[in-house]
Amino acid sequence: METALAVLVGLFVSVAIYLLLSRALIRMLLGLVILGNGVNLLIFTAGRLASATPPIVPAGLSAPAGPTANPLPQALILTAIVIGFAMFAFLLVLAMQAYRTLGAERSDQLRLAEPEPPPQPPLSY
Repeated sequence: METALAVLVGLFVSVAIYLLLSRALIRMLLGLVILGNGVNLLIFTAGRLASATPPIVPAGLSAPAGPTANPLPQALILTAIVIGFAMFAFLLVLAMQAYRTLGAERSDQLRLAEPEPPPQPPLSY
């Protein structure tokens, strides 16, 4: 099972890099989301896939009785999902606002919206 998930992580990362290298803002945004999902899946796979009992300590014991699931990767992934969704929403609004004000959705067209640099003094006389 880990092999299949490792291949899926590689596929997610490669698709994300392909989308991030495009010039369209929406493709770049989708690439960022897919990259975040690939990293989440990598953390989940690194936490070892095992069907174990929840890490609950029974009454009267100071430690769980048998093998338990590791809650740390699950907590990291839940936090990353929340942060990733907030970042996606912010960047989506930012891209929509850039399209409304500048009328461009490609990164090479956004360069034309920058002001002209001020004239520089002569370098030699």
